[in-house]
Formats: sequence, C-alpha cells, structure tokens
Amino acid sequence: MFTRLHSTGIFGIDAYMVEVEADISNSFPSFEIVGLPDTAVKESRDRVRSALKNSGFSFPTTKITVNLAPADIKKAGSMYDLPSLLAILSASGQLKPDCDLSECAFIGELSLDGHLRHINGMLSMAIEAKRHGIKHFFVPKSDAYEASVVDGISIYPIDTVAELVAHLTGETTVKPQEKPNIGSPFFNCPDFFDVKGQTAAKKALEIAAAGGHNVLLIGPPGSGKSMLAKRLPSILPSMTFEESIETTKIHSVAGSLPQDTPLIVTRPFRSPHHTVSAAGLSGGGIIPRPGEISLSHNGVLFLDEFPEFSRQAMEVLRAPIEDGKVTISRASGRLTYPCEFSLVAAMNPCPCGYFGHPKKKCICSPMAVKKYLGKISGPMLDRLDIHVEVPAVQYEELTGRSDGETSAEIRARVEKARALQQARYKGTKVTCNARLTSELMQNYCVLTDDANRILKAAFENLGMSARSYDRILKIARTVADLDGQEKIGASHIAQAIQFRSMDRKYWSEL
Repeated sequence: MFTRLHSTGIFGIDAYMVEVEADISNSFPSFEIVGLPDTAVKESRDRVRSALKNSGFSFPTTKITVNLAPADIKKAGSMYDLPSLLAILSASGQLKPDCDLSECAFIGELSLDGHLRHINGMLSMAIEAKRHGIKHFFVPKSDAYEASVVDGISIYPIDTVAELVAHLTGETTVKPQEKPNIGSPFFNCPDFFDVKGQTAAKKALEIAAAGGHNVLLIGPPGSGKSMLAKRLPSILPSMTFEESIETTKIHSVAGSLPQDTPLIVTRPFRSPHHTVSAAGLSGGGIIPRPGEISLSHNGVLFLDEFPEFSRQAMEVLRAPIEDGKVTISRASGRLTYPCEFSLVAAMNPCPCGYFGHPKKKCICSPMAVKKYLGKISGPMLDRLDIHVEVPAVQYEELTGRSDGETSAEIRARVEKARALQQARYKGTKVTCNARLTSELMQNYCVLTDDANRILKAAFENLGMSARSYDRILKIARTVADLDGQEKIGASHIAQAIQFRSMDRKYWSEL
C-alpha cells in the first residue's frame, strides 16, 4: 500500500515543504529511506522501528520504502521521524484517520519509547506550513509554544505517538496550543540611569541608537565601557513584529531560543569572547549554522577587548557591516543569513590600559602601544562610525546623586528620530541612517553653507578617506534628526566630526 503525508524541512533560516511517501510491498523484508537523506535521517530507521513497537504497534515484516520529496534537496536532521512512522502506520493499515490528512503536517524526533523530542527551526516551519495551506500542524509538545506565534494555523502539542494516533482516529482529542502572552520588550534591561558621569559616551550611544551606527569605545580599565554597551539595547527602538519574527527564526535554527520564549521581542545583545574564531562569528559547519553576527541581527554585537580578537575574526566583520548579510559557502550549499546589527567595540588605549591617563603612569613602551593599536586595521577603523573616549570616572561623580536620564527618556528621543527616518526612506530598503546609500545621501544629507565649509576644512586638514566622509554625513544626519531639523547645520556637522576624531589622537602616527 502507498501513503503520502506532509512535513517540512529547514535550509538556513527558511523552511520548505516535504512530502513523506511510504510504500509497503510483499517482498524480502527491508527498510529504506530515500530522497537524499543525511546520516541522521538514515538512522531514523532504528528510531522508528523501536518507537512503533514500544507504542503498541507492529512493525511490518515486508519491504518498506520511505521517500522524502523533493529528492534533489539534502534532508538533514531527525525531524522526519514522526511523519515517517505515521506514513508506515497508514500504509500498513494500522492507522485509519478520522480526519483529512492532506490538511495536516507532522514534524518531530522520536525517542525509542515513542515520545517526541525538541527540534530546531520550528517557527520557520510553522510559517511555511501555513503558507502552503496546512490547517493542522502536529509538533513536539516542547516546540508548540514557539510555533503558536503563527496565526491562521492550529498547532497541536504532541507528547507521544500513541497520543497522536488516538487523536487522528477520533478516540481522544488534543487541544490546540493557546497563543502565547508576549512580555515587555524592555523587561530586565539595564537602565542608563545607573551610569554615573560619561556624558559624552551616553550622547554617542544615543546617536548610535537613533541612526543604527557602529561605535568604538576607548578608555582605561574600569571606566564603564562594558556597562555602557550593555545598556544600549534599552534605548534602541522597540522591535517591529517582522523584526521579531526574523530574529526568532535565526535563534530557533541555531538552537539558542529558550523554550519559554516563543518570540524574541527584546533586541539581542551578543558578547562573544575574544578567543572566538572567524567561523564562530560568521557561522559555519557542514550545514552552516548562524554565527554571532547573525545571532545579533536587529540588536547589538559587543566586542570587548577588541584588539585581542584575531585579525581573521576582525576582518570577517568588514563585509557584513557594509552589506547587512553574511554568505557561507559549503559543499552542502550556499546560505545567506541576515546580520544588520549595531557593533560596539571596546578597547583600552594600550596593553596596560593607562596610556594617556592623567593620574596613572603607563608602563608600556612606545613600540608596545603602537603594536597594540596597530591590531585595528584602517579599513576596520573606518567602519566604526562613532569614536568616543570613555575617561576614568571621578570620585565626585561616583559618590554624587545620579541626575542622568532614564533609558525610557532617551528611547523616546531615539524612537522619534527613527520615525523621521522611516517616513523619509519609505519605499526604499533603507531602515536607518547608517544604511544610507550614496544616491540617497545626495538627496537627504543636504548641508547648510556653514556646515559645508566646516566639513570641507575637516576633510582637507584631517586627511579623511571617502568612507570617513560618508560616515560623518550619516552621523550628522542622525544628529539633525534628534534635533528635529531637516537640513544639516553647522552644529550637527561639528558634532559628527568630533565623534570621528579619536583616530587622530591614537592612530595618527601608526
């Protein structure tokens, strides 16, 4: 007998529909799975056989062929265990459903006793199932909460094979998963109100949040660089539903989505250690998985002790910063993951950390300082839009009562500036000032005469590159948006130049 069921597969962060076909014929007993399966899929034969027997069913002692179509796409993982088992049950006459299986899809890994286990990428698969008109999606109980975010499709949490078969035959009823209650996007986020002093650094991060810019924080140990960076997500604009879906898909595929978090509504903050490899940042593996730069999509990537990262790891960042995506090529295929993030890099000015400190003496030789700073290449430095010095905090600032603003107050200004940008760039693929193209800059980065004179003098006297010129214009555009001005004035361009002059202090003689 022959049976066909619907399932789904995952490739990158996107899913595709898979037809699981089972044929049972009177021939020498065998069990084959075809359709370009990988080792994990082939091993499902043993899991399916044991799960069938331990769930109270008999395994057919005939020739069994399971086909996973389309056969030209590599099938990976253990997610096809459940549909393969159901297809065998149906083809052998042990499953006589009381419903239309053409409206159903099944996914899940089996344990040997017939229980279903967690799989990655559930949100993407639920979205794809709905897109193809599937009305009932049966998934492992541990994944139903995540899949229930998708509207227009009923998600059924299944614990065991016996429970699912009883539901399909009408003996019992499994209730669909209820829709999740999404929490506050700023729950447990550290607040900027806790930061003492560092007025210039806080202003720099506000500009970075408003325009989506990258930031370099440089200062002595203990000055608050990490503290400031960890608070950046608290002033970023609230995520749109589309951003939350895309971010959740990436984390789900990577296996880093907590089971009690059906939808990521707080912007990610990733802080990999400086020993991370280039593949750890960009992603990799036989079947490429998202790396740190993709896991920080729509959020913040914080690289502390920036010069300690390997040169190869740092250079991996260059193209993704510009393009907002990373492409990984392997023998199994070529995958592109999105990675539009705000990069915050923090570093000391020298190996000991006290070069230029007003009170503590630096013990590093000039050559050691030069070598340390030289680890940051010119092209990489150019891609860090805002350079800001974070000096040591004074005793009076630490002991005094904080009179700073809360993250909510700063975020209100940031969201107002982002609203201006969204209205301005409506109909384009640009979402913020940091993503402005050269063509759009000519239309929207209009300078007053005074601002133009200041920028010309800075460009000629400071020996700026073309990329530095573009970065200054984009920063000035953001400063003007925070000020509610459509034209970029002299004060806006001066502030932007100020945040691009740190390389002249530390890297001018390298």
